[in-house]
Amino acid sequence: MQFNWSVDGSIVGLYILLSLVVGILVRKYVKNVNDFLVAGRNVDLHVGIASLAATEFGIITCMAAAQLGYKYGFAGATVGLIMTIVMFTVGKTGFCIEPLRKAGVVTIPEFFEHKFGKKVRWAAGVVIVLGGLLNMGVFLRTGGEFLVAVAGLKPEYLEITMTILLLVVALYTILGGMLSVLVTDYMQFILMSVGLVLTTCTIFYQVGWDTLFDTAISHYGAGGINPFVNPNLGWQYVLYTALVLTATVLTWQTMVSRVLSAKDANVAKKMYTRTSLFYIVRSLIPVMWGVAALAFVSLESVGGKPIQAMPTMLSIVIPTGIIGLLVAAMLAADMSTNSSYLLGWASVIYNDVLIIFHKNKWSERKSIAVNRVLVALIGVFLLFYGLWYPLKSDLWVYMTLTATIYSVAVSTLLISACYFKKANNWGAYATIVVGALTPLSYLIAQQIPALEPIAAKIGPYYSGIAAFVFAWIAMIVGSLLKNVLRK
Repeated sequence: MQFNWSVDGSIVGLYILLSLVVGILVRKYVKNVNDFLVAGRNVDLHVGIASLAATEFGIITCMAAAQLGYKYGFAGATVGLIMTIVMFTVGKTGFCIEPLRKAGVVTIPEFFEHKFGKKVRWAAGVVIVLGGLLNMGVFLRTGGEFLVAVAGLKPEYLEITMTILLLVVALYTILGGMLSVLVTDYMQFILMSVGLVLTTCTIFYQVGWDTLFDTAISHYGAGGINPFVNPNLGWQYVLYTALVLTATVLTWQTMVSRVLSAKDANVAKKMYTRTSLFYIVRSLIPVMWGVAALAFVSLESVGGKPIQAMPTMLSIVIPTGIIGLLVAAMLAADMSTNSSYLLGWASVIYNDVLIIFHKNKWSERKSIAVNRVLVALIGVFLLFYGLWYPLKSDLWVYMTLTATIYSVAVSTLLISACYFKKANNWGAYATIVVGALTPLSYLIAQQIPALEPIAAKIGPYYSGIAAFVFAWIAMIVGSLLKNVLRK
C-alpha cells in the first residue's frame, strides 16, 4: 500500500478545504433563480468546456470504464470513440441543441410545453427525475469504494467516507448553485488533468505499452480490441451504446444545463465540438487502467468483483505523492460530477414537477430556498439508496439502463418537438410511458428471482435497443392516431 496519510492525506485534505471555501465564497453572486440554476446564462466557451469535461468524468465514470477494460480489454473503449463522434456531430450541426438554446428555457421539459402542453412537461419532468436519481444512486458508493481501496481504508469506513463526500459537495452546491459548480469545476478540471496524466505516465513506466497490449490479446484474443468479435459484446452492444450515447448527448440534464447556460447558441455548439475529443480520453485512460489491472490483479484477489481490480492495482503501482495527487484528482472529478447532478435534478424538480404548485409566481428568495432544500433532499436520498441497492450487472450497463428510463423517451420527444411537425401530445404521452416502462421493467425483472432467467436471456443490449424502437413507434402511432381521429 503506497498511500501515506501525512503526505498524500495532506494533499487531499488541502484540496477539499480549498474547494469548499471557493464554492462558498461564490454564494454572494446568487441573486435570483436564473443565477442559481443556469448562472445567469452568461457562461463563456472556455469555462463551459472545462465545466462540461469535469462534470462528465467522475469516479463513477472511471470505475465503469475500468471495469469494461478489465472484462473486455481495449474493446471497452468503444464507448469513448462513439461518444466523440456523436458529440462532435451534434455540436457541428446544432442538432436539437441549437433550437433548445434559442428557446431560452431552463430545462428540456419546459421546451416541451410549447409543442405538447403543460401536462407533457410535467410528465417528462417526473420521468427525468426518476431515471436521473436511479442513475446517480450508485455514485456515492462507487466513489467511496474507490477511495477505500486506493487509500487502504477499512471497509467499515465506506459509509463514513460516502457521507463526508456528500456533505462537502452538497454544502457549496446548496449555497452557490450553478455559479459554485462552475467555479469549482474549473479548479477540478485542472487538478483532474494533472492527476490523470501523472498516473497514466506512471502506469506506462511501470507496466509498458507492450504488456498492456499483450494482456488484452492473451485474455480476449481479437475481441480484446474489436468489440464486434468479442463474444460478450458484438454488434448489439455497439448499436445499443450508439443509441444510448446519442440520447445522452441530446438530453442528459447535466450536459444540457451547460448548453442552456451558454451565452448563445454558437457558444453552446462550440462547447460540444471542442469537448468531443475529451471523451476519447475519458474512456481510453480508465480502460487502459483496467487492462493494467488485468495484468496485476487476479479476479479471486478482489473477491470476484472486477470493479475492484483497478483501484487495487493503483494502490500497488502508484508511489507516495503521486497517489495523493491521484486521489485528490479523482475527488475533484467526483465532486464536480456530484455537484452538477445534484443541481441538475433539483432544477427539473423545481422547474417542471413543482410548477403545478408555484406556477412561476414565487418570490426569488423563496424559489432559491426551495431549490436549496431540494438539493439537500436529493443528497439524503442518494446516501440511503447507495447503501442498499445491489448491482446485478456491469456498472456501465446499470448506468446506461437507468439513463434510458428517461433518455429514450425524452430524446424521442426532443427530436419530435424540433423536427416532426405532426407530433402531438398523444404521441408524447405514449412515448413517455413506453420509453420509461421498457428499461424499468428489465431492471425490476433482474431483482425478481422468478423473472431473472428471462431478463438474463434477453440481456441489457436487446432490452435497450427495443426501448428506442418502441418509443419511436409510440410517438408515430400516437401522433398519427390523433390526427386521423381529428379528421
